[in-house]
Amino acid sequence: MRIAILGDALDLQYAGVHMYLRGLLDALLKAGTENEYLLVRPKPGGEFGGVRELVVPIRPAIPGHQYWRALTAIPQRLAREKVDVVVEPAHFGPFNLPAGVKRITIIHDLTPVLFPRFHSLPSSIVHKITLPGIMKRASYIIANSAHTKQDLEQYYPAAVGKTHIVRPGVEAIFQPEQDGAVLRKYGIRQPYLLFVGTLEPRKNLPALLRAYEKFRESGPALQLVLAGRKGWKNESFFSALEASPFRSDIVLTGYTGRHELPVLYSMAKLFVYPSVYEGFGLPVLEAMACGAPVLVSSTSSLPEVGGKAAQYFDPQDAGSFSKKLLELARDDNKLREMGRQSLLQAGQFSWEAGARSFLALLKNQ
Repeated sequence: MRIAILGDALDLQYAGVHMYLRGLLDALLKAGTENEYLLVRPKPGGEFGGVRELVVPIRPAIPGHQYWRALTAIPQRLAREKVDVVVEPAHFGPFNLPAGVKRITIIHDLTPVLFPRFHSLPSSIVHKITLPGIMKRASYIIANSAHTKQDLEQYYPAAVGKTHIVRPGVEAIFQPEQDGAVLRKYGIRQPYLLFVGTLEPRKNLPALLRAYEKFRESGPALQLVLAGRKGWKNESFFSALEASPFRSDIVLTGYTGRHELPVLYSMAKLFVYPSVYEGFGLPVLEAMACGAPVLVSSTSSLPEVGGKAAQYFDPQDAGSFSKKLLELARDDNKLREMGRQSLLQAGQFSWEAGARSFLALLKNQ
């Protein structure tokens, strides 16, 4: 089979969709050469041996060209290549393909639809307008968790019966690793609490800040480390952050290199993830693979990822959140056992299994 994969996420972002696509591609290539893979992207990359790249540039000077390109230039190129399957890993498409070409759309979450306040107005409008048609035209839909599958089938009747789960794995670099130089680079001292992710509204960072401040009123003087890029709609959070009485103990690392993240996870006293909604929650899996004890929201897909290894809290209740922080921070034996359980839980996820699920879908449908 000739399979085209739309790879804009590889060049345009560095968060969850980027990592999902990179992991899936690597695993598919390791699974064998039965299929031919074509990777459509805006810039040449060359990091995936065995994949032929189709470079279709984005013209930044033309407003909306990225979307127009998805509707015109990309489908025209794919028609010439006579592909059998087109995979869109980032919700938007694929569009305008010849009859007989199978369309696979990967949906990571429905936050632009379920929580429009967490996104820009244009993003929410585009998703609300396009997703019903995308769901209807898709040959198969891939969700990254049972919770995302449930949301899809609840809100889009066309998704019922053709939605399949392909769970992410975790990159091999995520394993226990100690390196004091990484901590010194960012001014981090042990012990510390860690959050990893884009600093944007659904990550519920104001609740994390309130819980941390309440925790510090009677708890140990742990630093809070926020590792990730600045996102959108976060002005009120940064105002509250600057006014915090514990501002000097809160570290913003900005975007960190992939080789530094395993160290940050491994050396943290506790990884905290207060997100309101996640389609999966890849940082939770990465943290567990590094042996970090994890404290996460009890919402959406996160209990699927954390299993019995994680501790949970209501993300809307800063009081219960801070109480849980205090309880765990004072119990090193509990944290050590949680770290051991994290490693076992992370072992339940692999990209090899994800690739097998993906390939079985193509063969059996």
